[in-house]
Amino acid sequence: MKKEKYIMAIVGPKGGVGKTTISANLAIALTRLGKKVVVVDLDLGAANLHSILGLRETKFTLNDFVMNRVKNLSDIVLDSSIADLKIICGGDVPGIANLHYQRKLKLIRHLSLLESDIVLLDLGAGASYNVVDFLIIAQEGLLVTTPEVPSLLNAYSFIKTLIYRQFTFHFKRTNCPELLDLLEKAKNFEANPHLKTMEGFLQEAKKIDPEGADAAKRILRNFRPIVVVNRVLTKNDANAGNVVRKLMSQYLSIESSVIMTIREDQAVKKAIARLTPVMIDPPR
Repeated sequence: MKKEKYIMAIVGPKGGVGKTTISANLAIALTRLGKKVVVVDLDLGAANLHSILGLRETKFTLNDFVMNRVKNLSDIVLDSSIADLKIICGGDVPGIANLHYQRKLKLIRHLSLLESDIVLLDLGAGASYNVVDFLIIAQEGLLVTTPEVPSLLNAYSFIKTLIYRQFTFHFKRTNCPELLDLLEKAKNFEANPHLKTMEGFLQEAKKIDPEGADAAKRILRNFRPIVVVNRVLTKNDANAGNVVRKLMSQYLSIESSVIMTIREDQAVKKAIARLTPVMIDPPR
């Protein structure tokens, strides 16, 4: 039996939070645990992962696959200077950030066929359906934020969008048009204040379709977001993740989450300036 591909995804709903730096260094750390890793730059339209990993020239990019210049995604996998770490460089074709749904499905299918132990996806900023859908297919997702309030609120908004997207897929798959309508109303909670919280939504959903409401509850129970608060300077910064945790609990009925912190370190900034991952120089 073929081993299921383990896919990890790193996302930063707000730009500049350090998502790509974490992706590059995490990929290196995984190779040091004996894993074969392919890291994929899916920051469509704003790709720079290859630069952080020290690649000056890119023979192939995701453009070649998306534009059907190559048949298989494996054809554009490039070696890095790090043992057991390969990379797929991101594309910059105008409009690639709004990838057509069928092309996105094709890309998702090919990601599962790559020869590696782990496929690590470096996703773009924002909460577009492209970003959300690639996170949904991952077995593990890290949501990167910084301690600033706007970044924390963006992280919460992204999680809400992710949950609603999962509900949408399920309600479509199980043919629940009434719950899809209710979900649309919930997105405009100013006009529908009784749907402002997940508890309110689930109560209304139960009146319409008890089985559908129970399925939504199961999706919530199985959802365990991992929030990484990056560039932490103070004790207050280290506690900033609790803002997201409280919002998830109060408005989304999500009680199970993991909050991690990464402290600010000038060595990281210097490594980025040298276009060298800090796991390589200086690894301490």
